Amino acid sequence: MRKRRRTPPSDWQFPVLTGMGLRPKQQKTIVVVASVIGLVAALAGVVIFATSLGRYTPDREPSAALLGPDTTLPLVFRGWKSPKLFDPLADRTKDAKALTEKEVFGQSELSVDRKLRLKLVAKRLDSDCSAAVWGQGLTERVSDAGCTQAARGLYLSSDGRYVGQYTLLNLKDGQAAAELVDALETLYRGGWARPLPSPKGSFPAGGYSEAGGYALGHYVGLVWLGRVDGAEPGVKDDYVSLTLGLRGAEKAVYRRVVAITGPKS
Repeated sequence: MRKRRRTPPSDWQFPVLTGMGLRPKQQKTIVVVASVIGLVAALAGVVIFATSLGRYTPDREPSAALLGPDTTLPLVFRGWKSPKLFDPLADRTKDAKALTEKEVFGQSELSVDRKLRLKLVAKRLDSDCSAAVWGQGLTERVSDAGCTQAARGLYLSSDGRYVGQYTLLNLKDGQAAAELVDALETLYRGGWARPLPSPKGSFPAGGYSEAGGYALGHYVGLVWLGRVDGAEPGVKDDYVSLTLGLRGAEKAVYRRVVAITGPKS
């Protein structure tokens, strides 16, 4: 006669629960439920502890909206690398002569096209670059870049429609200039060049304006343009031509390249 095989004991049998008269399936259900409750309680404890530590907010430059309606800074920015043409100016020790106000803003007008001109209405040259820019992040970057001069010129268009400012920063070398332009991709949202005051016109607080940053050897040129009424540009507003016209102030930098390399370069 064959012996009857005994059913092996269930893995879900615990002496205490068995003593209470609970079957293995009932014991399994109790253990699973208790485990889930324990996990939820543990997670709740972690959340409570984490909340007690305070909330973390990543560092970032504030946007124009956060800075308030009276903020005067561009809403659009694009940065540009230094062309090879300006390689001779990569080291300021080879271009040690300080900029002059007349050198950068000697022209009272800059041509945009046959009819439109940009007229210089204010100019200033600062040896303390922190006087020409604002915003903690930007001010620190400019200082770290070894800025020794900041030249600013404010222009109004001959038709009274546009306002523009050109700022030229004299930095320690080409690498510092390139790094500053790269950093401005985000820094411009919380700091920018200080607009020059003029009774003839200015950038309207809270109005639309756009800007570009150009590495030029160890210099950085900042172009800033907007409409006098602060409105966004329409189909008739040619900001490309206006930018090219305003960059006429860079002739001073081109002349410095020639002074180092000679007229044939």
